[in-house]
Formats: sequence, structure tokens, C-alpha cells
Amino acid sequence: MSETSRLGTLAQSIGALFAGFVVVVALSLGGDAAMHKNGVFPPWGTPMNDRLFLLATVYRVAFGVMGSYVTARVAPNRPVRHAMIGGLIGLAISILGAVTAWNRGPEFGPHWYPVALAVLALPQSWLGGALRACQMRGSGA
Repeated sequence: MSETSRLGTLAQSIGALFAGFVVVVALSLGGDAAMHKNGVFPPWGTPMNDRLFLLATVYRVAFGVMGSYVTARVAPNRPVRHAMIGGLIGLAISILGAVTAWNRGPEFGPHWYPVALAVLALPQSWLGGALRACQMRGSGA
């Protein structure tokens, strides 16, 4: 493989990771905004109960699967590997978020919430990548 070809593949890989990240962030922020706007969640900055944080966890996991699927779909090769790299980045971001918000107050949620997001980062990423890999096997790609 030529140097130019390797650089092109690396650029595609970075683009795939970025695309998945944008999907997760956009859907998560949009989901949160919709929940607040429609009165499912209380106003911003107001503490929520565990049930509402569980709901947020569920849709964040779904959005994580979608973002990982997008990463795998756009990846130049090895879709599951790309999705898992995205998951590792998500894991690092989740850990950073947990450390940052750990004792900042009830409006940042219960301690289990950021831990759950960190624990679920890799399984959801694997699932998104595996869905793409199954799709590719089914189409003969």
C-alpha cells in the first residue's frame, strides 16, 4: 500500500469516527432538549429522579448504537474495529464526565448514571459495529 493510499485510509477512518461522534452528540443533545421541552424532564438545572436518569441512559445507549453503526458504515475497512475505537473514545469521555461531575450536586445526577454510561460504552459500540458487519455479510459486501 502506498503512502498516499495509507493517508487516504487514515483520513477515512478519522472521518468515520468523527461522523459517529457527531451522530451521538447531536442525537443526545436533541433528545435531552426534546425531553425538557415536552415536560418529560424538569427545567434545565433542576434535579431529576433516578427513573428519568434511567430513561436518559436508555436513549443514550440507543444513540450510541446508532453512532457506532454510522462509524462502521463509513469506515473504509474493519467496521467493528472502527466502532470499538469509537467506543474506547466514548469510554474515555464518559470517565472524564464522571470524574468532573462526581460531587457537583444533584442536578448532575446520581453516581450510578455516569458509571452506567462508561460501562455501556463498549457493548453499545460493539453492537453498532456488529449490526453493520451482519448487514455486510447479508449483502455479500
